[in-house]
Amino acid sequence: MNSHSIRETAAVALSLLDLTNLKDDCTEAQIEALCARAQTPYGNSAAICIWPRFVGQARNILGTGHAVRIATVVNFPTGEMELADVAAETREAIADGADEIDLVIPYRKFMSGNEKAVTDMVKAVRAECADPVLLKVIIETGELKEAALIRRASELAIDAGADFIKTSTGKVAVNATLEAADIMIRAIRESGRKVGFKPAGGIGSVADAALYLSLAETIMAPDWAMPSTFRFGASGLLDDILAVLSGAQPASAAASGY
Repeated sequence: MNSHSIRETAAVALSLLDLTNLKDDCTEAQIEALCARAQTPYGNSAAICIWPRFVGQARNILGTGHAVRIATVVNFPTGEMELADVAAETREAIADGADEIDLVIPYRKFMSGNEKAVTDMVKAVRAECADPVLLKVIIETGELKEAALIRRASELAIDAGADFIKTSTGKVAVNATLEAADIMIRAIRESGRKVGFKPAGGIGSVADAALYLSLAETIMAPDWAMPSTFRFGASGLLDDILAVLSGAQPASAAASGY
């Protein structure tokens, strides 16, 4: 890949990035830094993705109507909270200023055969997310493992009203993979609905990002990936994006993954 296209890919990846800090020991100072990092000399990331307890702080920093959206997580990371508690957590996050909700499905119940638990959870949280709040549904592909389960969880989430389906919490051994992405994007295509895709966890370079964008382009359309249909969930990807865009990293090094 030549230097022009790797820079182009870096710029696109920046516009699709949910810049994430979901570390257990995250601090208010780190949230302040995250809000600043999301606004780069080359443009803004699509969103920041943070714990619910920091949403109010981030909203105070960014103000209303900011180009950088605030995403937060519910039923995270285990997917094992009670439905009423997840609905309440969602309501509170939106009241605090969240623009986007990343919901973990009860994937262990799903793996034991309980599809209704997934449908009920997604529908309940969907009901709390009045327009324009986006609902991104995490199916935890690394734990589901089997293609048929990944496919079915994607279908259930889409049918119950997900705006996006997302691979992973980033908190398990296996996070985003191209294999899981392939299954999920095909499920979106076959649903015929306007649903987005978010690979998350383990995407650390522009070269990695390019592989996911290329896959999306192959399955959907060359111009399909935009902030309303595609996000990267990552904490480390921004460093590589900025290295490429600033010219600090030679394009040949950035492209070594092709």
